[in-house]
Amino acid sequence: MKQVIKRNGTVTAYQPDKIKNAVSKAFVQVHQEYTDVLGNTILSSVEAELDGRDSASVEEIQNAVEKSLMKEGFYDVAKAYILYRQKRTEARDVRLQLSSLLKDEKLNEVLFDIQKDFGDYDLKRLALKFQSMDKEELSSSERMGVLIRSAEELTSKEEPRWEKIAGRLLAYQFHQDLRAEEDKLGIHSFYDKIVWLTKEGYYGAYILDAYTREDIDTLAGYMDDDRDKLFAWAGLDLLLSRYVIHTRHHVRMESPQEMYMGVAMHLGMNEKKDRLAIVRRFYDMMSLHKVTMATPTLANARKPYHQLSSCFVDTVPDSLDGIYASISNFAEVSKFGGGMGMYLGKVRARGGSIRGFEGAAGGVIRWIRVINDTAVAVDQLGVRQGAAAVYLDAWHMDLPEFLQLRTNNGDDRMKAHDIFPAVCYPDLFWKMANENLNQNWYLMDPHEILMVKGYALEDSWGEEWEKKYLDCVHDARIRKRTVSLKEIVRLILRSAVETGTPFAFFRDAVNRANPNKHAGMIYCSNLCTEIAQNMSESEIVSQTITTENGENVIVTATKPGNYVVCNLSSLCLGNINVDDQEELERVTTDAIRAMDNVIDLNFYPVPAAKLTNHKYRSVGLGISGYHHMLAKHQIKWESEDHLRFADKVFEDIGYAAIKASNELAKERGSYSLFEGSEWQSGEYFARRNYTSERWQKLKEEVKKYGMRNAYVMATAPTSSTSILVGSSAGLDPIMNRFYLEEKKGAILPRVAPDLSPKTWWYYKNAHEIEQIWSVKAAAVRQRHIDQAQSFNLWITNEYKMSQLLRLYILADQLGVKTIYYVRSRSLDPSECESCSA
Repeated sequence: MKQVIKRNGTVTAYQPDKIKNAVSKAFVQVHQEYTDVLGNTILSSVEAELDGRDSASVEEIQNAVEKSLMKEGFYDVAKAYILYRQKRTEARDVRLQLSSLLKDEKLNEVLFDIQKDFGDYDLKRLALKFQSMDKEELSSSERMGVLIRSAEELTSKEEPRWEKIAGRLLAYQFHQDLRAEEDKLGIHSFYDKIVWLTKEGYYGAYILDAYTREDIDTLAGYMDDDRDKLFAWAGLDLLLSRYVIHTRHHVRMESPQEMYMGVAMHLGMNEKKDRLAIVRRFYDMMSLHKVTMATPTLANARKPYHQLSSCFVDTVPDSLDGIYASISNFAEVSKFGGGMGMYLGKVRARGGSIRGFEGAAGGVIRWIRVINDTAVAVDQLGVRQGAAAVYLDAWHMDLPEFLQLRTNNGDDRMKAHDIFPAVCYPDLFWKMANENLNQNWYLMDPHEILMVKGYALEDSWGEEWEKKYLDCVHDARIRKRTVSLKEIVRLILRSAVETGTPFAFFRDAVNRANPNKHAGMIYCSNLCTEIAQNMSESEIVSQTITTENGENVIVTATKPGNYVVCNLSSLCLGNINVDDQEELERVTTDAIRAMDNVIDLNFYPVPAAKLTNHKYRSVGLGISGYHHMLAKHQIKWESEDHLRFADKVFEDIGYAAIKASNELAKERGSYSLFEGSEWQSGEYFARRNYTSERWQKLKEEVKKYGMRNAYVMATAPTSSTSILVGSSAGLDPIMNRFYLEEKKGAILPRVAPDLSPKTWWYYKNAHEIEQIWSVKAAAVRQRHIDQAQSFNLWITNEYKMSQLLRLYILADQLGVKTIYYVRSRSLDPSECESCSA
């Protein structure tokens, strides 16, 4: 026998191994031993039954298998085979039913793959769900949407993988629509696609300038649409909505794999050696969901306006020109989709002097309101309004009003509801809060201190800051706003509970661990509190009038400061084998290399940002899927095992990141300020007690060859990019194992990643976790992260204010650098009136 006639009439080659495979499954089903000898015996019997025939139908072959099993005395196996055959028939029937209902024969192939990969999920339930929602007047596309929604609505905590099935169906629908659009436009290859996208202004011309047609055809061969199967519905829907290229008529003209390859081509375009191999590595790390690049990188790479960085951090000067220059820069950053961290600790307080006129200064709140209005007016590429975090020191005279910027009490003229306040705390503040809340705390004007004492108090930290602070406190020439420490703490905690802010920036811990303290200091963080890099203010030094073409032109000269830029990516710990150091180093190496390339490829909306980025070459390798990783390893959040595991994993990540930057330094050279840094001196390694053989060897390599990047690690929130890869967000615990979300007018189920009976008990909801364990884990991780973490506290309405206070004090004591949001479940505001230690 040479051929098999399938049920649809098509003919295929006879494959005897398929018969043996089906028979072996029947033996396994009834727990009887199967051997190749038995398989060959049954096969010989089947072939003898059909002897002399050139072809046979599938039904005839299956009948022969049943007869042969009975003949050989395997009655239980024959029964199992009959049941298996019946099950296959039912599966085929439901595929044909759905394909018929949707009038799409090609759908049968997709449904077959789904049945093969999700064997325990009965598509008859999908068919029934679809029929209950189907309407005659719906178009074929709308019917497909109903089928996808049916699969999504079947998702439950008992059957979480319906969301993956919905993702498969969405991918099928999308590719059908995309092919139809490509056919209309005569696009038949990836190269054709790039040419068309470039001509229409969706791709930057630099891609075709950098790659030949042969290069692009080679890279197209690396793309694998089967990787779309990794998406759950939520991730693929988000990617198709926000990340792939849309035309001006809202038609999606890029597949997920084309998007990943386009981003990879941009990130690898300037590589000098093995360029196509490096592009493929970038493509693999993203398309296999091992690494996510930051949202601006995924969204803007390959496009004409390629602003690839997430956040910017600026030091606002204490001058009219300087303040407006900073606000103008914020507008430019927001215009191209970036968020902002702004340090206002140098701006003089309300009632301070201006040009010797006492009481003339309006204080920082007025300027924050201007920043607030700018955030609303200049949105991020029309997608969402601008976003800025404003930082102020805990000793600044305007602090009480600052702490009420977003709360619902007080004068509305002093409010700014669209920005995110953050406070920079010295260790002394929390040390005194721990000792006795009834002490006085002194608020002062930074400008006045500068005028009277000749130094800027905010320019120091640690013991030096404390010494100068007490010197100012005892200097009668300096105005002081004396407040009860208890009252300030009450305002902080009340605002945190009511609004989630202020974010907390522990300035002594940050600067103590700064590997580049020889070149400056760190005043604040960014919008998401994970960046900690040297900062300084810009200064307008002169204006000149020149003549061009007979016209006068005013030229303003600016001495740029350190204008910090965040270049981010994240390791997806839920999708990486963190027990395999080789895999961890491989993906980390590629991620660091990609981010280093971003520095040279980026479009900078602010010139000073480019200068700072090239001087420090700072990157921020973070993670997503932290809780996902713990659950897969069956580690409880509230356990010593969690702390030990986090310590090991983040030490391994830190080692891999530093090694990757060191290897890049060997290839491309070190960042310009390496000399005198703690990387060079080895103090970075000593401070973290890295004494093992591998660390000592790496320390010597760093000393000899340098570091490509001044800063290498920072863990961002990854709220949207973690959805893309079907993992938990950043460092956060999941909010719920299972919950319902309103999306596009429908209530859709959501489940924790890889939820199963094995992982169920390791997914404790965020608000149910004792937060002391979260603070301890943050401290364990912080030792290995040279910058900071987007770290949230999750509290309930049972939480007392004194408990929340203890978390802040513990975080400061353990060396945590920042606290992002306090995620509260509507704590009773009356508790804020009884704050005590």
